[in-house]
Amino acid sequence: MPLSPSAELLAQHLQSTGFVEVYAHHDTDGIAAASILCTALSRCHVPFHLHIRPTITTDMIPIDRPVLLCDFGSSLSDLPGSTMVVDHHIPSFTGEFHVNPRLHGVDGDRELSASGAAYLVAQHLGDNRDLAGLALLGVIGDRQEFSGLNREILHDGIANGIISSKHGFRLAGRQLFERLLLSTDPYLPAITGNDPVCRVLSETVDPGVPLEDDSLFLSRLILEVGEEASEYALLRIFGEVYDLEREVIPQAPALSAVVDACGKSGRGGLAASLCLGDPAGLSEAWDVFSAFRQRIIQGLRSVVQIEPGWYRLDDPGVVSDIADLLSQDFVQTSPVFVIAGEGEVCRVSARSPPGIDLNLDTVVRTAASSVGGSGGGHLSRAGATIPHGKDDLFRQAVMEAI
Repeated sequence: MPLSPSAELLAQHLQSTGFVEVYAHHDTDGIAAASILCTALSRCHVPFHLHIRPTITTDMIPIDRPVLLCDFGSSLSDLPGSTMVVDHHIPSFTGEFHVNPRLHGVDGDRELSASGAAYLVAQHLGDNRDLAGLALLGVIGDRQEFSGLNREILHDGIANGIISSKHGFRLAGRQLFERLLLSTDPYLPAITGNDPVCRVLSETVDPGVPLEDDSLFLSRLILEVGEEASEYALLRIFGEVYDLEREVIPQAPALSAVVDACGKSGRGGLAASLCLGDPAGLSEAWDVFSAFRQRIIQGLRSVVQIEPGWYRLDDPGVVSDIADLLSQDFVQTSPVFVIAGEGEVCRVSARSPPGIDLNLDTVVRTAASSVGGSGGGHLSRAGATIPHGKDDLFRQAVMEAI
């Protein structure tokens, strides 16, 4: 594997430390990446302290002890050189202990997530093949493809009995009614958040027939969605579903969704506990998932379109989810930018819909810098933090860059 030398170097360095401060991004990929490495560290008897954060800046990094960043940090050029980074975003950090697929010619947008990179590091810390299921969470959460190294990790998990696959219903939830009502990935117009329609649909299923074989249910579901949803949204209702034999929630899409909801709701510790194999908080985690999905639905109902491709939102906690939803699950002909105020700053999430080729990392990074903010990310998914009141100038800078 092309990342093996850097993964081995980081693993050796981790084993030589007496203690590690681990910081992880608060989404599925970041929490799964940190959980993989914290489990591997525990097995090596290396103590750690895990922090789940929505963002990281250089001034947050302690300089008196070893620090490992998961799913963020690559974009920070001024990090202390001793910082350890496992990430897949476009890199500016030049430190020695940096595992990132983009540094080795691997597509960090599609072919390897941070949790996948963490899995590769973990294999140099011992026999940690049983953590392959957690590596899948980043692929699902960041909407990557099972190609390249992601496919190799998937096959590794299947070969070792950690992962199994089948064709099935992909929506996350405990019962069919909940899966329909809270369907925000994908979002299903006329169904998502519509209690009466979801109850009628869930009552039409034949209990003796698997959902994917129930033609009446499938027909009614697609007819209810109508023409507003994108082809990409419809194709994500059913498909290949992976079961994780060692995790507290076996269905990979469901575990990914619950971990993501907990992390973004400020319950990163609860999310990490699930990934670390503790089922004690499972019921509470599902409740957090339900509440967070309802926030997304409410956010979509309240979002205001400023101009084509530009939206304003009141809830900064779901800005990235709304951007994903608008860009992927509705028919769009231009990039999508969602802005939400948060105190003295504004959060911006930018997405390129399928079929639109645009380097959002460069566009967002340049535009944010021009108004005194910061930003970056992936080619098709990026974000920025800009000073409050500078959103009009930011929008103008983006339009000039495009």
